[in-house]
Amino acid sequence: MSECEVCGTAIPGEPILVQIDGAKVWVCPKCARLGTEISKPPGARVPGVKPKAGVKAAPIKRSRDVFDMMGGDIIDDFHVVIRDARMAKGWGLKDLALEIKEKENLIKKIETGFIPEDQVLKKIEKVLEIQLIEKVDSDMKTSGASSMTTTLGDVIRIKKQGK
Repeated sequence: MSECEVCGTAIPGEPILVQIDGAKVWVCPKCARLGTEISKPPGARVPGVKPKAGVKAAPIKRSRDVFDMMGGDIIDDFHVVIRDARMAKGWGLKDLALEIKEKENLIKKIETGFIPEDQVLKKIEKVLEIQLIEKVDSDMKTSGASSMTTTLGDVIRIKKQGK
């Protein structure tokens, strides 16, 4: 059962997707009148409704930016290494979350392929005694053939460092 994103009440059945002032939110039938009902995108996950058995959601991934590459590159199967190391210690998701002082939900996301901030990866490396970040040779950093893109956030950080 899911909760209405407007009033917070439990929604019996399937929630309704509406647009309220440009924001798309899942609401109860009572709050649906506050916005314009829109059709859900194909493949959209409806809150409170479990996906069919055998259907697995694609892992959430973000591309690494310029600052991520400065310290090294994350190994390809980092999420599998983390899960295996956690299970080898006999820990549940909650145990690891408590050890690194992060939320259990973040650990779940990481173990499905979400790439967290480097500081979180370093805490996980330390606690589980594993290596997740490979050091990059300085020759590789300066090579012209790179798929990295500079983001607006990168420009802002660089300008702040210069002041």
